[in-house]
Amino acid sequence: MAWWGDGGPTGRHPGWPAVLGPVAAGGGTLTVRPLARRDGAEWRRQRIRDEASIAPWDATVAAPWTDRHTPAAWRLHRSALVAGARRGEVLAFAVELDGRFAGQVTVGGIQRGALRSGWIGYWIDSAVQGRGVASAAVALAVGHAFATAGLHRVEATIAPENRASLAVVTRLGFRQEGRLVRYLDVGGSWHDHLLFAVTAEEVPGGTAQLLARCATRSGSPE
Repeated sequence: MAWWGDGGPTGRHPGWPAVLGPVAAGGGTLTVRPLARRDGAEWRRQRIRDEASIAPWDATVAAPWTDRHTPAAWRLHRSALVAGARRGEVLAFAVELDGRFAGQVTVGGIQRGALRSGWIGYWIDSAVQGRGVASAAVALAVGHAFATAGLHRVEATIAPENRASLAVVTRLGFRQEGRLVRYLDVGGSWHDHLLFAVTAEEVPGGTAQLLARCATRSGSPE
């Protein structure tokens, strides 16, 4: 799967590159590419193993964690992302470190017209956390969202307790714009989230500038 349509600001659907990068990150070579069928086994294995670090930030779902990560669940998950991509609403990427699947980055909720915005979400394999992998992957995805997908604004909503994700957006220069009160049902109760955003004008250097921020800002667990 080399191309999915994304619908740029002119209304054309040129698709997006199969691979973003490579860049040096996490002590290896990082690439970001469209999520593929072959990623299913690693997606399931890593997320089941890392339930303790992923589930606390995921929206409430009645099904047990393992039931949410069966082969059938993977197929439904990816099919929904593919359908969203074809409608121009989603950019769904796998993160690879040295050729190995290491997480996922998604730009979703894409709106066109006068808004041209979307949100970004991400998770990274616990085996490579703390090495700057998440920051570099998000930098590539955000740079692509601005330069190729034609977005003007990318948002991130993060639980105040999620220090790793907060570090990623802070490192990349996202601004905190406010607090969303009782925003998301997580773990069976409503939780506040912090709203962060970055616009294209704030990163005139695009992907290169975002990656430079990864290299120069310290103190982040990601």
